Amino acid sequence: MGGRYGREYMTDGEVLVALLRDLKDFSILQTEGWYRIPLAHTPKRWPPEYLAFYQPRAFKGDAFRIRYFGKVAQTTTVARRDLFPNELESQRSNKLYHCIKLEHLEALPQPIPCRLARKVVFIPTTWHKFITAEELNDLFDESPLEDLLWDELKRRKIPAHRQWPILVERCQYFLDFALFCHKANVDIEADGDSWHIKAKRADRDNRRNNALEAHGWHVLRFNTQQVQEQFAEYCLPKIQDSINTLGGLQEDGLVPRKFIEKDGESAQQLSLFEEAAPYTADFD
Repeated sequence: MGGRYGREYMTDGEVLVALLRDLKDFSILQTEGWYRIPLAHTPKRWPPEYLAFYQPRAFKGDAFRIRYFGKVAQTTTVARRDLFPNELESQRSNKLYHCIKLEHLEALPQPIPCRLARKVVFIPTTWHKFITAEELNDLFDESPLEDLLWDELKRRKIPAHRQWPILVERCQYFLDFALFCHKANVDIEADGDSWHIKAKRADRDNRRNNALEAHGWHVLRFNTQQVQEQFAEYCLPKIQDSINTLGGLQEDGLVPRKFIEKDGESAQQLSLFEEAAPYTADFD
């Protein structure tokens, strides 16, 4: 696609959405045109053709959205002392970074918003998803099965949050889809056919499920066949029943939203308020 962002760009390619930590890093990006990533934290999908930047709480009125991006011109390995020559020498001075220089820093015509304040470090995605995303959850590129489940949830206006990070019993988990309800929360997992066959993986999933359940999460797991062939008759009723049992969705106002059956079809109970009362996560 060319012209949408004022320059010619490829029709596909890897995009890495990265955390723009604060206004100081933003100033470096604007004036010097580079961004750094510690070698120890190199993303799995590397290197990217483009970088895009998620703005956290430090950006105040412009927080929790992606506004800027750029095409990568060059990536080098640099010691911290070379990136910040005016810093006093310390143990960090020898730390190695990827220094990614951009051709240009571009502003999106419309920022990509994040519906709920959340912590984001990296989101590897594709150029196609980046230029078509309506909100942050559209960017995740974990598996075709998750994309299919996400499309079904969006089509039915069920406000899930993809790859939601949660720390439970000293373990960091990323939930495929998180739903926040009045009494407890729902974790929806999309399990590929081969992913959970091994006994070791099954035991790990069992421990994970038990830990989440003990901390107020209700876990639903759907396999490939269920998502691809039985979503309407099996997956959707399970999700809706869980939402209703847990007191309805939290996000639509003071009255939680529930699902009802009307004339053999599923419908959503309307909230009394249009504006959402957002669930917020600490990003400090």
